[in-house]
This record gives sequence, C-alpha cells and structure tokens, in this order.
Amino acid sequence: MANPDQTWSEEQQRVTGIVQEIDRRIAKLEEQTLDVKGEMVDIRKNFWDDVTVNFEDAAEAAETYASMKQQAELLSERERTHAVGDKQLKTLRKLKSSPFFGRIDFSENGEPGLDRIYLGIASMRDKKDEDYLIYDWRAPVSSLYYDYPPGPAEYETPMGQIEGELKLKRQFVIREGEIISLFDTGVTIGDELLQEVLGKQSDAQMKSIVATIQREQNRIIRNERSRLLVVQGAAGSGKTSAALQRVAYLLYRYRGVLRADQIVLFSPNPMFNSYVATVLPELGEENMQQTTFQNYIAYRLRKSFQVEGPYEQLEYSLASADEPGYGVRMEGIRYKASAAFVRLMDAYLESLRTDGMLFRNLSMQGEQLLSGSAIREAFYSLDSAIATPNRLKLVAEWLLGKLKERETAALEEEWVEQAIELLDKETYLKAYRTLRKKKRFSDSSFDDFDMEKSVLAEYVVRERFKPLRARIKKLGFVDLRGIFRQLLADPETAKLYAASGDALPSCWGEIAHATVARLDEGFVAYEDATPFLYLVERIRGFQTNTTVRHILMDEAQDYTAFQFAFMKRLFPRAKVTALGDLNQSIHAHSSDGSGGFSALAALYDPEETERIVLTRSYRSTRPIVQFTSKLVEDGDQIEPFNRDGKLPVLHKSTDEAAMRQAIVSRIAALQADGYHSIAVICKTAGESAAVFEQLAAQVADLALLEKDSSEFERGVVVIPSYLAKGVEFDAVLVYDASNAYGRESERRLFYTVCTRAMHELYLYTASGWSPFITDEAKALSVTES
Repeated sequence: MANPDQTWSEEQQRVTGIVQEIDRRIAKLEEQTLDVKGEMVDIRKNFWDDVTVNFEDAAEAAETYASMKQQAELLSERERTHAVGDKQLKTLRKLKSSPFFGRIDFSENGEPGLDRIYLGIASMRDKKDEDYLIYDWRAPVSSLYYDYPPGPAEYETPMGQIEGELKLKRQFVIREGEIISLFDTGVTIGDELLQEVLGKQSDAQMKSIVATIQREQNRIIRNERSRLLVVQGAAGSGKTSAALQRVAYLLYRYRGVLRADQIVLFSPNPMFNSYVATVLPELGEENMQQTTFQNYIAYRLRKSFQVEGPYEQLEYSLASADEPGYGVRMEGIRYKASAAFVRLMDAYLESLRTDGMLFRNLSMQGEQLLSGSAIREAFYSLDSAIATPNRLKLVAEWLLGKLKERETAALEEEWVEQAIELLDKETYLKAYRTLRKKKRFSDSSFDDFDMEKSVLAEYVVRERFKPLRARIKKLGFVDLRGIFRQLLADPETAKLYAASGDALPSCWGEIAHATVARLDEGFVAYEDATPFLYLVERIRGFQTNTTVRHILMDEAQDYTAFQFAFMKRLFPRAKVTALGDLNQSIHAHSSDGSGGFSALAALYDPEETERIVLTRSYRSTRPIVQFTSKLVEDGDQIEPFNRDGKLPVLHKSTDEAAMRQAIVSRIAALQADGYHSIAVICKTAGESAAVFEQLAAQVADLALLEKDSSEFERGVVVIPSYLAKGVEFDAVLVYDASNAYGRESERRLFYTVCTRAMHELYLYTASGWSPFITDEAKALSVTES
C-alpha cells in the first residue's frame, strides 16, 4: 500500500458514497412497499364490494367467477410485489452496515484496463444500472478472492474460463459504515481478519463466514459436479459453516430452478437446528428444510412401536456397562450398523419373492373374511418376476373385489335392517347427502320406501366395511413385523442369507433372542429401527421424495450403512453433501473407528464422488488444538490456526465437593472476564442432571441442556458430552476428566468434548486422569490443584 492514509481515505469515501446511495434506495423502497401494503389492505377489506356476485344462471355465475378471479389475482400480484420489496429492503439494510468486505483488481488477458471488484453479501449496481458497485460473493468472478494470491489467476463462468492476473487483494472490516481495518494480503484470507473474527466471543447462533472463506472451503462451496461430496475435517475446521455457505451459493447459482424447500439439512439434534438457523437468512436466502434422521424414523414408526432414540442408545452404551447383556447388545449394535447386515437383509428380501411372506387374517367384528394362508396363496400364484410391491398391489385389488362381494351379500343380512332403524337424524341426513353426491337418486326418489331402504342399506354396509377397505388399500394385510421377526426368531435363519465372507457375530443367537423379546414388547431399539423400516419400504414400495435435490448430512460419521442405504432410496434424485470427522465418531456402532463414509461412498459412482479433507482447525486457540491433538491417533495431522491463548488447565481436587467448588469459582472468574458462553460438559445425561442440581444454587441462571432442548442457549450451561458435538463455547469445563473416560471406545468422545472450547479449556478430576491425557498432553497444559 503506497500511501496508507490516502488509500484509507479513498476507500472510506467509497463506503460513504455507497451508504448514501443505499439510504436513498431504502427510503424509496420503504415508500413503495408502504403504498403496496396499503393497496393490499384495501383489496382485502373491499374484496366482496368489488366483486359482482350473481348465480342466477350459468352466464351470471361465469361472470361472478371471473370477477372473483380478477380480484384474487390483483391481490396476489400486490402480495408478490410487497414480498420482493421487503426482501430487497432487508438486503440493503445489511449492506448499509458493511457494504463490502473485500476488493480485487483483476486484469483479464487480452482486455485493456483493470477491473476493480468489491465483494459483499449481495450485488448492487450504480444509479444507471450499468456497473456493479458491489459483487455478490457467490458471483463467478468472486472466486478469485478466495482462491488466489496476487499473480496469475483464472475463474470459471457459464461462458467458459477467464484467465488473467490478480493485481491486488484487499480486505476490510467495516462496521456501521466506517472502515475499522483495511489491509492488503498475498494469501487467501489474511491472518489479521481471521484473528479479528475468531477472537470474538461465541454467539448463540452460527454466523456467516463469507468474509473469511478459505480456499479449501471455497472448493466445498462451489462444487457443482459431484453427486456425492464427502467433507472430512478436524474439529473446528469449518465443515458445517462451509456447507451452509454452499447452500447459499447453490440457491444463487441455480436461482429460478432450485428452491430452498428442495434442500434438506439432516442435523444431529433439534438444538443444532436452532444454532444454524440464522446463517441463510443473514445472506438473504430462505432457510432450507431442517430435521433430524431420528425425527423421520420416529414419525414413520410411532403408530407401531415405542422407538428408542440415538441418544438413549448412546446413554445406554456410556452408563450401562455393568448391566447383564451389555456386551451382547453392543455387539448387536455394531453388527446391525454394518454393510454386512445390509447385504444379509437384501438377500432375505430377495428370498421373499419365492417364499416366506406372512399375511394377517382379514377379519371384521369376529368374522374371518379371508385367512392369511389364502392371501399367501394368492400372492405366490402371481409371477415371481413381478416386483414384490407390484404383486401386493395386485393382491390388494383382488382383496377389494372379494370385499365387494361380501358387501353385496351383507345387504340382505338382518343386522343391516337393525342398523338402519337405529340411524339418528344426523346420520340419516349424512347418508342422504353422501348418496345424492353420487347421483344415485333424485330428490323425489328418496321418498320411496323401498328406494330409501335400499340406499340406506348400502350406506350402512359401506360404513361398516370402510375401515377394512382402508386397511387393504394401505396393505395392512401384510404382517411386516412378523416378516422381520421371522429373520431373527431362529438364529439359524440368518445364516442362510449372510454373504460369503460376512460372518455373523459369535453371539448372534443371543442378539437375535434379545431383539425378538423387544419386538414382542412393542419396543424397537435404535439399531433395529432403520433395518425394520428398510424392510417395510422394500416390501411395500419406497415412498420416495423426488422433489428434494440436495441433502446435507452433518456428523455423517455417526450414520450407519443401513441409514445411508435408506436415505439413498428415499431421495433418489438428490445430491449429497456429507460432513464429518472420524475422530468424533462417538456412537456405539462406530466404536471400531471405521466410520460410515466408506459405506456411503460405495452407494455412488466413483466418477461422481469427491472427497475433501480439511486439516486446519480454526475454532480453538493454538494451545487448545495442540493439547487436543494429543488425545487421538493421527492428531499430528491437525494443523492449528495461529491464534494464541491460554494453555489448557488440568485441575485436581481432593474430592468431588472440592471439585464442584473449583468449577463454581472458575465460572465466576470467566464471567468476570466477559465470557458469555460457558459449558460444564458431563459425560452422560444422568450425570448432567445431578451436577446441575448441585451447581444451580451457586451459579445464577444456570441452564441444563437435554436431548429435547430446541434452542441453543448462551450463558452458563450444563450439557451431556454427546449433545455438545457440533457447537462451540467460549470456555469449556470438563466435569470429571478421570477414568470415567477410560475405555478405548470413549477416546473420541473425550476428544469431542475438549474441542468444543474456543478460548479456554479446563479439565477437572477428584481422582486420577483419563488415560487419554498422555504425558505429551500434560506437557502442553498447566496443572493446578
């Protein structure tokens, strides 16, 4: 920068000029939207006054319809205009505070002059609507800012590749229309800007990272080619942030083709949905659909079973090691999550084409209309080449025909006449209206006694058989629970379908017995929920969703092979962005460290799959990253961002009461230092509840976060280890970092807990330390008592 003062002055003049233009546009838009809103109110208020209503004949009725349609379209047009104006106002108000965050000067090969390009959260043209004052960060040319230092550079456009030279890259921090800092840089994003952003306190909701996107994150955001994009990154590497910016980019790139409601984020829990809910609106985009996989499973199975959730299963794995049958269930959890069990289930389902389908008897009020064995005979009389769902539809049509025959026979039965006599006036009128709609009689014919009796008999019979008819249409005659149970009832059955080389667990008999016992009690464990639903969908036909075009799966390392297979069939047209970190694989089925990424990748064409690895951690200070990297294997591959801070503290107390008092004192000190987001992280939900009770009297406004908590709260919180994953806190206090985290399967859970800290990390024990805190880790921390 040749003359820093002059450069600053010139850039500030530009900011001031843009802010003035924004003010002018805001004033004009506010006036316009106010006028349109007034018109909307008037149209709604006077809607029927301005419509000619006359139904005397067909011509008048048509004129009435046209008049109503005209008024409705006028109102709809005004509502659309108001919505567009309101959206523009929100964008302008955001731009007013910080019009841009970056500038690049680019000289295109073969073209005279230099393009001076300023980047912000949205585009803005000059008064004449000719030149851009600000380019949207998602515009093709903006990728130069994220991908290149000054020197040769190129970027892709819909018209082809543009090559040239990047002459200047400048970064700004602008607040309320005033430049706070300004600097030129030779790298993607200068350390100065990242230091300023990362040094801030944690917020209750995730923020946009458009000003600090790194080159490797930009690859994630602008990836358009891959059907499957796998992003594996260290804790705090910006996986989720980049994925959310990716959604904003896709909505911008395919505007008019892709809508926000065609994108679904599967997040780990409802609290996380709250945490990320503001990112897209902050960028002027509508929020995508957000849910959890467990919500979907529970919704589908809620009428059939009591369904265990993933956190109940995880709580069991962490807190029930001394209970009988623990080892058997843990082995079952791991096996049922594997690709081997998917192959076994597929082989079993294939065998059902020729034998093994189970059907329920069709009965009504104690009368068996058709036996399950008769339905089975009808099913297997059909060509086995026909897919099972299509064969079931043919059987359903046959059953409806049989039901119609039974209804016809019932018209002459004595109970029908008795039911007619007991009809109340309301039901009588309902029958009249129902049959008149079907034009079964004229107004006069219903006065004829025989006709009246005939139509009422038909109504009574149809109402009596209605539930059974609905059950047949929904394929309720298929004994789905029995078919699933059949695979497990005899442990030898599964051996028939295990693929060559896929050995069943040595305790498979005990696993199968325990599973059947739970099913018979109306309870489905989490490890059985997806396999059962997969079986249901394969037999009845998948209820596919072809409108969803993109899926984001956060914490993808915690999904099972079955869940991936299920999602692939459920959303057959969707591209997938899967985010995760194998070092944060904390669920019981992933305790072997393999993760689920290989099972996911196996479902897609390698030519359409891309894997991006993020090794640099931005969330935590360098001392915290250096400490936590010693807790896991291959931790030396994690690269800390150069942000200094305090060393992690290992505090050893004489007993638990002293440990709690030390935590209370530390919380007070952290609050005095200005931290607003402090987490006491316990291992389990049970421990969290107990610690909350013990600390609540001494810590004002202490909150307990549980699996059903829907809002991510600032302040001081007590939270179980597994719920803390995916979020961050200014300071983390690890409650009981002793041998409570002692099993090898808990190593990654311990790592996950410690990596939640942005600025300060404290670990407490009243006994010894966890074996994962090695001498190397202790050397990178401070010990106190």
